[in-house]
Amino acid sequence: MDKYSDQKRAVQFLYPPLEPFDQRMMDVGQGHSIYVEQCGNPEGWPVIVCHGGPGGGSSPAMRRYFDPKVYRIILFDQRGCGRSRPYASCEDNSTWHLIADMELIREALGIDKWSLFGGSWGATLALLYAQTHPAHVSHMVLRGVFLMTQAELDWFYAGGAGNFWPEAWARFCDPVPVEERDDMIAAYNRRLFSGDHEEEVFFGRIWSGWENALASVHSNGISGSSPGEYARAFARLENHYFVNKGFLHMDGQILANMERIAHIPGVIVQGRYDMICPPVSAYRLHQAWPKSRLQMVRNAGHALSEPGISAELVRAMDEIAGELV
Repeated sequence: MDKYSDQKRAVQFLYPPLEPFDQRMMDVGQGHSIYVEQCGNPEGWPVIVCHGGPGGGSSPAMRRYFDPKVYRIILFDQRGCGRSRPYASCEDNSTWHLIADMELIREALGIDKWSLFGGSWGATLALLYAQTHPAHVSHMVLRGVFLMTQAELDWFYAGGAGNFWPEAWARFCDPVPVEERDDMIAAYNRRLFSGDHEEEVFFGRIWSGWENALASVHSNGISGSSPGEYARAFARLENHYFVNKGFLHMDGQILANMERIAHIPGVIVQGRYDMICPPVSAYRLHQAWPKSRLQMVRNAGHALSEPGISAELVRAMDEIAGELV
């Protein structure tokens, strides 16, 4: 039987848990230090994992999508989240800072070329890094594509997804006065950065809960309450990036610059019923990327842990491993 075909137990597709052989805090300037770790084969092919959010942080589970005999697996926590410091800081924290941080990691680890692996916001960051530094990218494997466009923000924060999840959308909107609901990102920004810590935690939990409630195809629209400080940090960072339109130079920037990475092979794994990042973005990216392969996963949503998503991501990395060895 194809080892990727059984989609009932996601964990069976993953490689065994790993411990890092290297962990460090890296000073990247502007008062920020970011957490970086390496595991797998120290002499293997380097792959860097771009986590989602912005503000989500990396997790040990992210180490398990790669054959540890083949890959040198690099995880890092982006500015302001996870083990990076200062925690929840939005100062000197933009897309271009994160891209510069990735370059510092690459240079510090003595890497010429590496593969990029990222989902959701991590796919956004991977694409923008590749477009900025195409000579240093060998392959890309992306999941739950987010192109950082106004249309995608409107889908999730202006009622599009709310048409499918009206009760969850009501929970997101109800704490905001009716007269402010024409721009929910701005309304939450005022509360997440109010300076009142209790208010910021309260609205951080609601912001995070709206996203978490829609992550899985099996969701009932209700998510558990995230720890207060995590929810506040995640919500503030994500909102900070979205208020600033991802710090991009124009709407639609990623698709407009796809010629810069047309030569790089890539795999796009997309849940057919992704309510957070609708499949149309993955399809448009594939159409603009000649060397990409699009794998739509039926009966799957947005989450990295969806069984079908996990299976296809491991399959993609195993295929690349087969080319490397």
